[in-house]
Amino acid sequence: MSTSVDALDRKVEAAHAAFGKARAVAPDTRASWLESVAAGLDDDSSALVEIAARETNLGIARLQGELRRTTFQLRLFADEIRRGEHLDATIDHADDAWGMGPRPDIRRVNVPLGVVGVFGASNFPFAFSVIGGDSASALAAGCAVVHKAHDGHLDLAARTTDVVVAALEAAGAPTGLFALVTGRPAAEALVDHPRVEAIGFTGSTSGGRALFDRASARSRPIPFYGELGGVNAVFVTENAWKSRRDDILAGYAQSLTLGMGQLCTKPGLLFVPAGETESLTATLARALDGFEPTPLLNDRLHDGYQVAVDGIRSDAGVDAIIDGDSTTTPAPTVLRTTAARVRTNPELVRQEMFGPASLVVEYGSEAELVALAQLLEGQLTTTVHAEPADDVSELTAVLADISGRVLWNGWPTGVTVSYAQHHGGPYPATTSTTTSVGTAAIRRFVRPVAYQSFPAGRLPEPVQDANPWGIAQRVDGQWRRPERTGTRR
Repeated sequence: MSTSVDALDRKVEAAHAAFGKARAVAPDTRASWLESVAAGLDDDSSALVEIAARETNLGIARLQGELRRTTFQLRLFADEIRRGEHLDATIDHADDAWGMGPRPDIRRVNVPLGVVGVFGASNFPFAFSVIGGDSASALAAGCAVVHKAHDGHLDLAARTTDVVVAALEAAGAPTGLFALVTGRPAAEALVDHPRVEAIGFTGSTSGGRALFDRASARSRPIPFYGELGGVNAVFVTENAWKSRRDDILAGYAQSLTLGMGQLCTKPGLLFVPAGETESLTATLARALDGFEPTPLLNDRLHDGYQVAVDGIRSDAGVDAIIDGDSTTTPAPTVLRTTAARVRTNPELVRQEMFGPASLVVEYGSEAELVALAQLLEGQLTTTVHAEPADDVSELTAVLADISGRVLWNGWPTGVTVSYAQHHGGPYPATTSTTTSVGTAAIRRFVRPVAYQSFPAGRLPEPVQDANPWGIAQRVDGQWRRPERTGTRR
């Protein structure tokens, strides 16, 4: 049953009250809450995976790996907040000899935003859902979370929430710090609620844009951190194609079909030299031989996938070199066109086909690649397959302008959780310049406050000279990072 607007209001108010109690706890305490949630998920993993498999059509091994990623992420974030670098604690002592004149004592620290609304994704029922990256990073930042469950796995959302709430309370967190809501009325009310300070979203471009516009239209607009996807273009130079064409196509086939192509980093676009269509087709056919398709996540996604494939395929300059189908377990589809046709109709390289389909674009000269890249919209990832002697500096510069992660001789599927990871990109890949994966994701849900000329006893712990929390501080321009143990690698 959907959450009523009145019930949503009560949950948000409870979350706000919990935030007031939890906002200033020490990093070690907050880290212990995250670790308690990770342990609770581990303890209930068998039941959680069983429910997820029933609701999503995803395999047991895939789901087990995704749940391990989720608990690893929680523990990594716990280590990160213990160090306190996300707080950016900065102390400028008073200095009468400061270059531009006497400087007062100024101390700046990041503080948590408040209640964060999080919208779960359909394709990652653990890693980008109830206690996935957005929820985990918001909790790590010191916020409270109200999560809107995805309709594709409601039973799993409810079970996961039970685990999260029980683990938080067992660890001593205030009641109400995490809550679940369902249904569209509650979703809209969540974005509108005056106590909600930010939104995290992973999903479709259309759904994300509608919520982004709603968040921006509030009388007091709030940040909307939406991850919306893209086509993740791959560019192959002539030398790379000549020296390892078959290996490139084998990797491409594996990457575009991973998870039935239902990954936001699937390579939906491949640029290759023209003139070898027959051998390209034969090699791809061999690479895809034996692939066993499974049902897509849900009927609505299946319908959207077919509409997208049919839309590109209907263009007069496009033909199918690997002819898939529209059954409940769709076989992979690979479409082909030319660079000349793309220049005539750039929309061909801007349409995401969320499923096991991709478009190959054949170019006549490598000199065309920069101009073709400039036709693309914002991307989560772009990839270059090249040889050491290839000069692709201009191409990679363009790709860095339009994407959040640029790969060299690899494939974009697989987004590790780490310190340097960036999972984002210019619109329509995301609605911000931030990342939704990795430790930097925590910084989305904090804002800086500077304290000027405050008495020492009234300063927040992170910017006290005594540094009672033992965190990283930048003091008069120099970083001081206390030694810590337990970092997970």
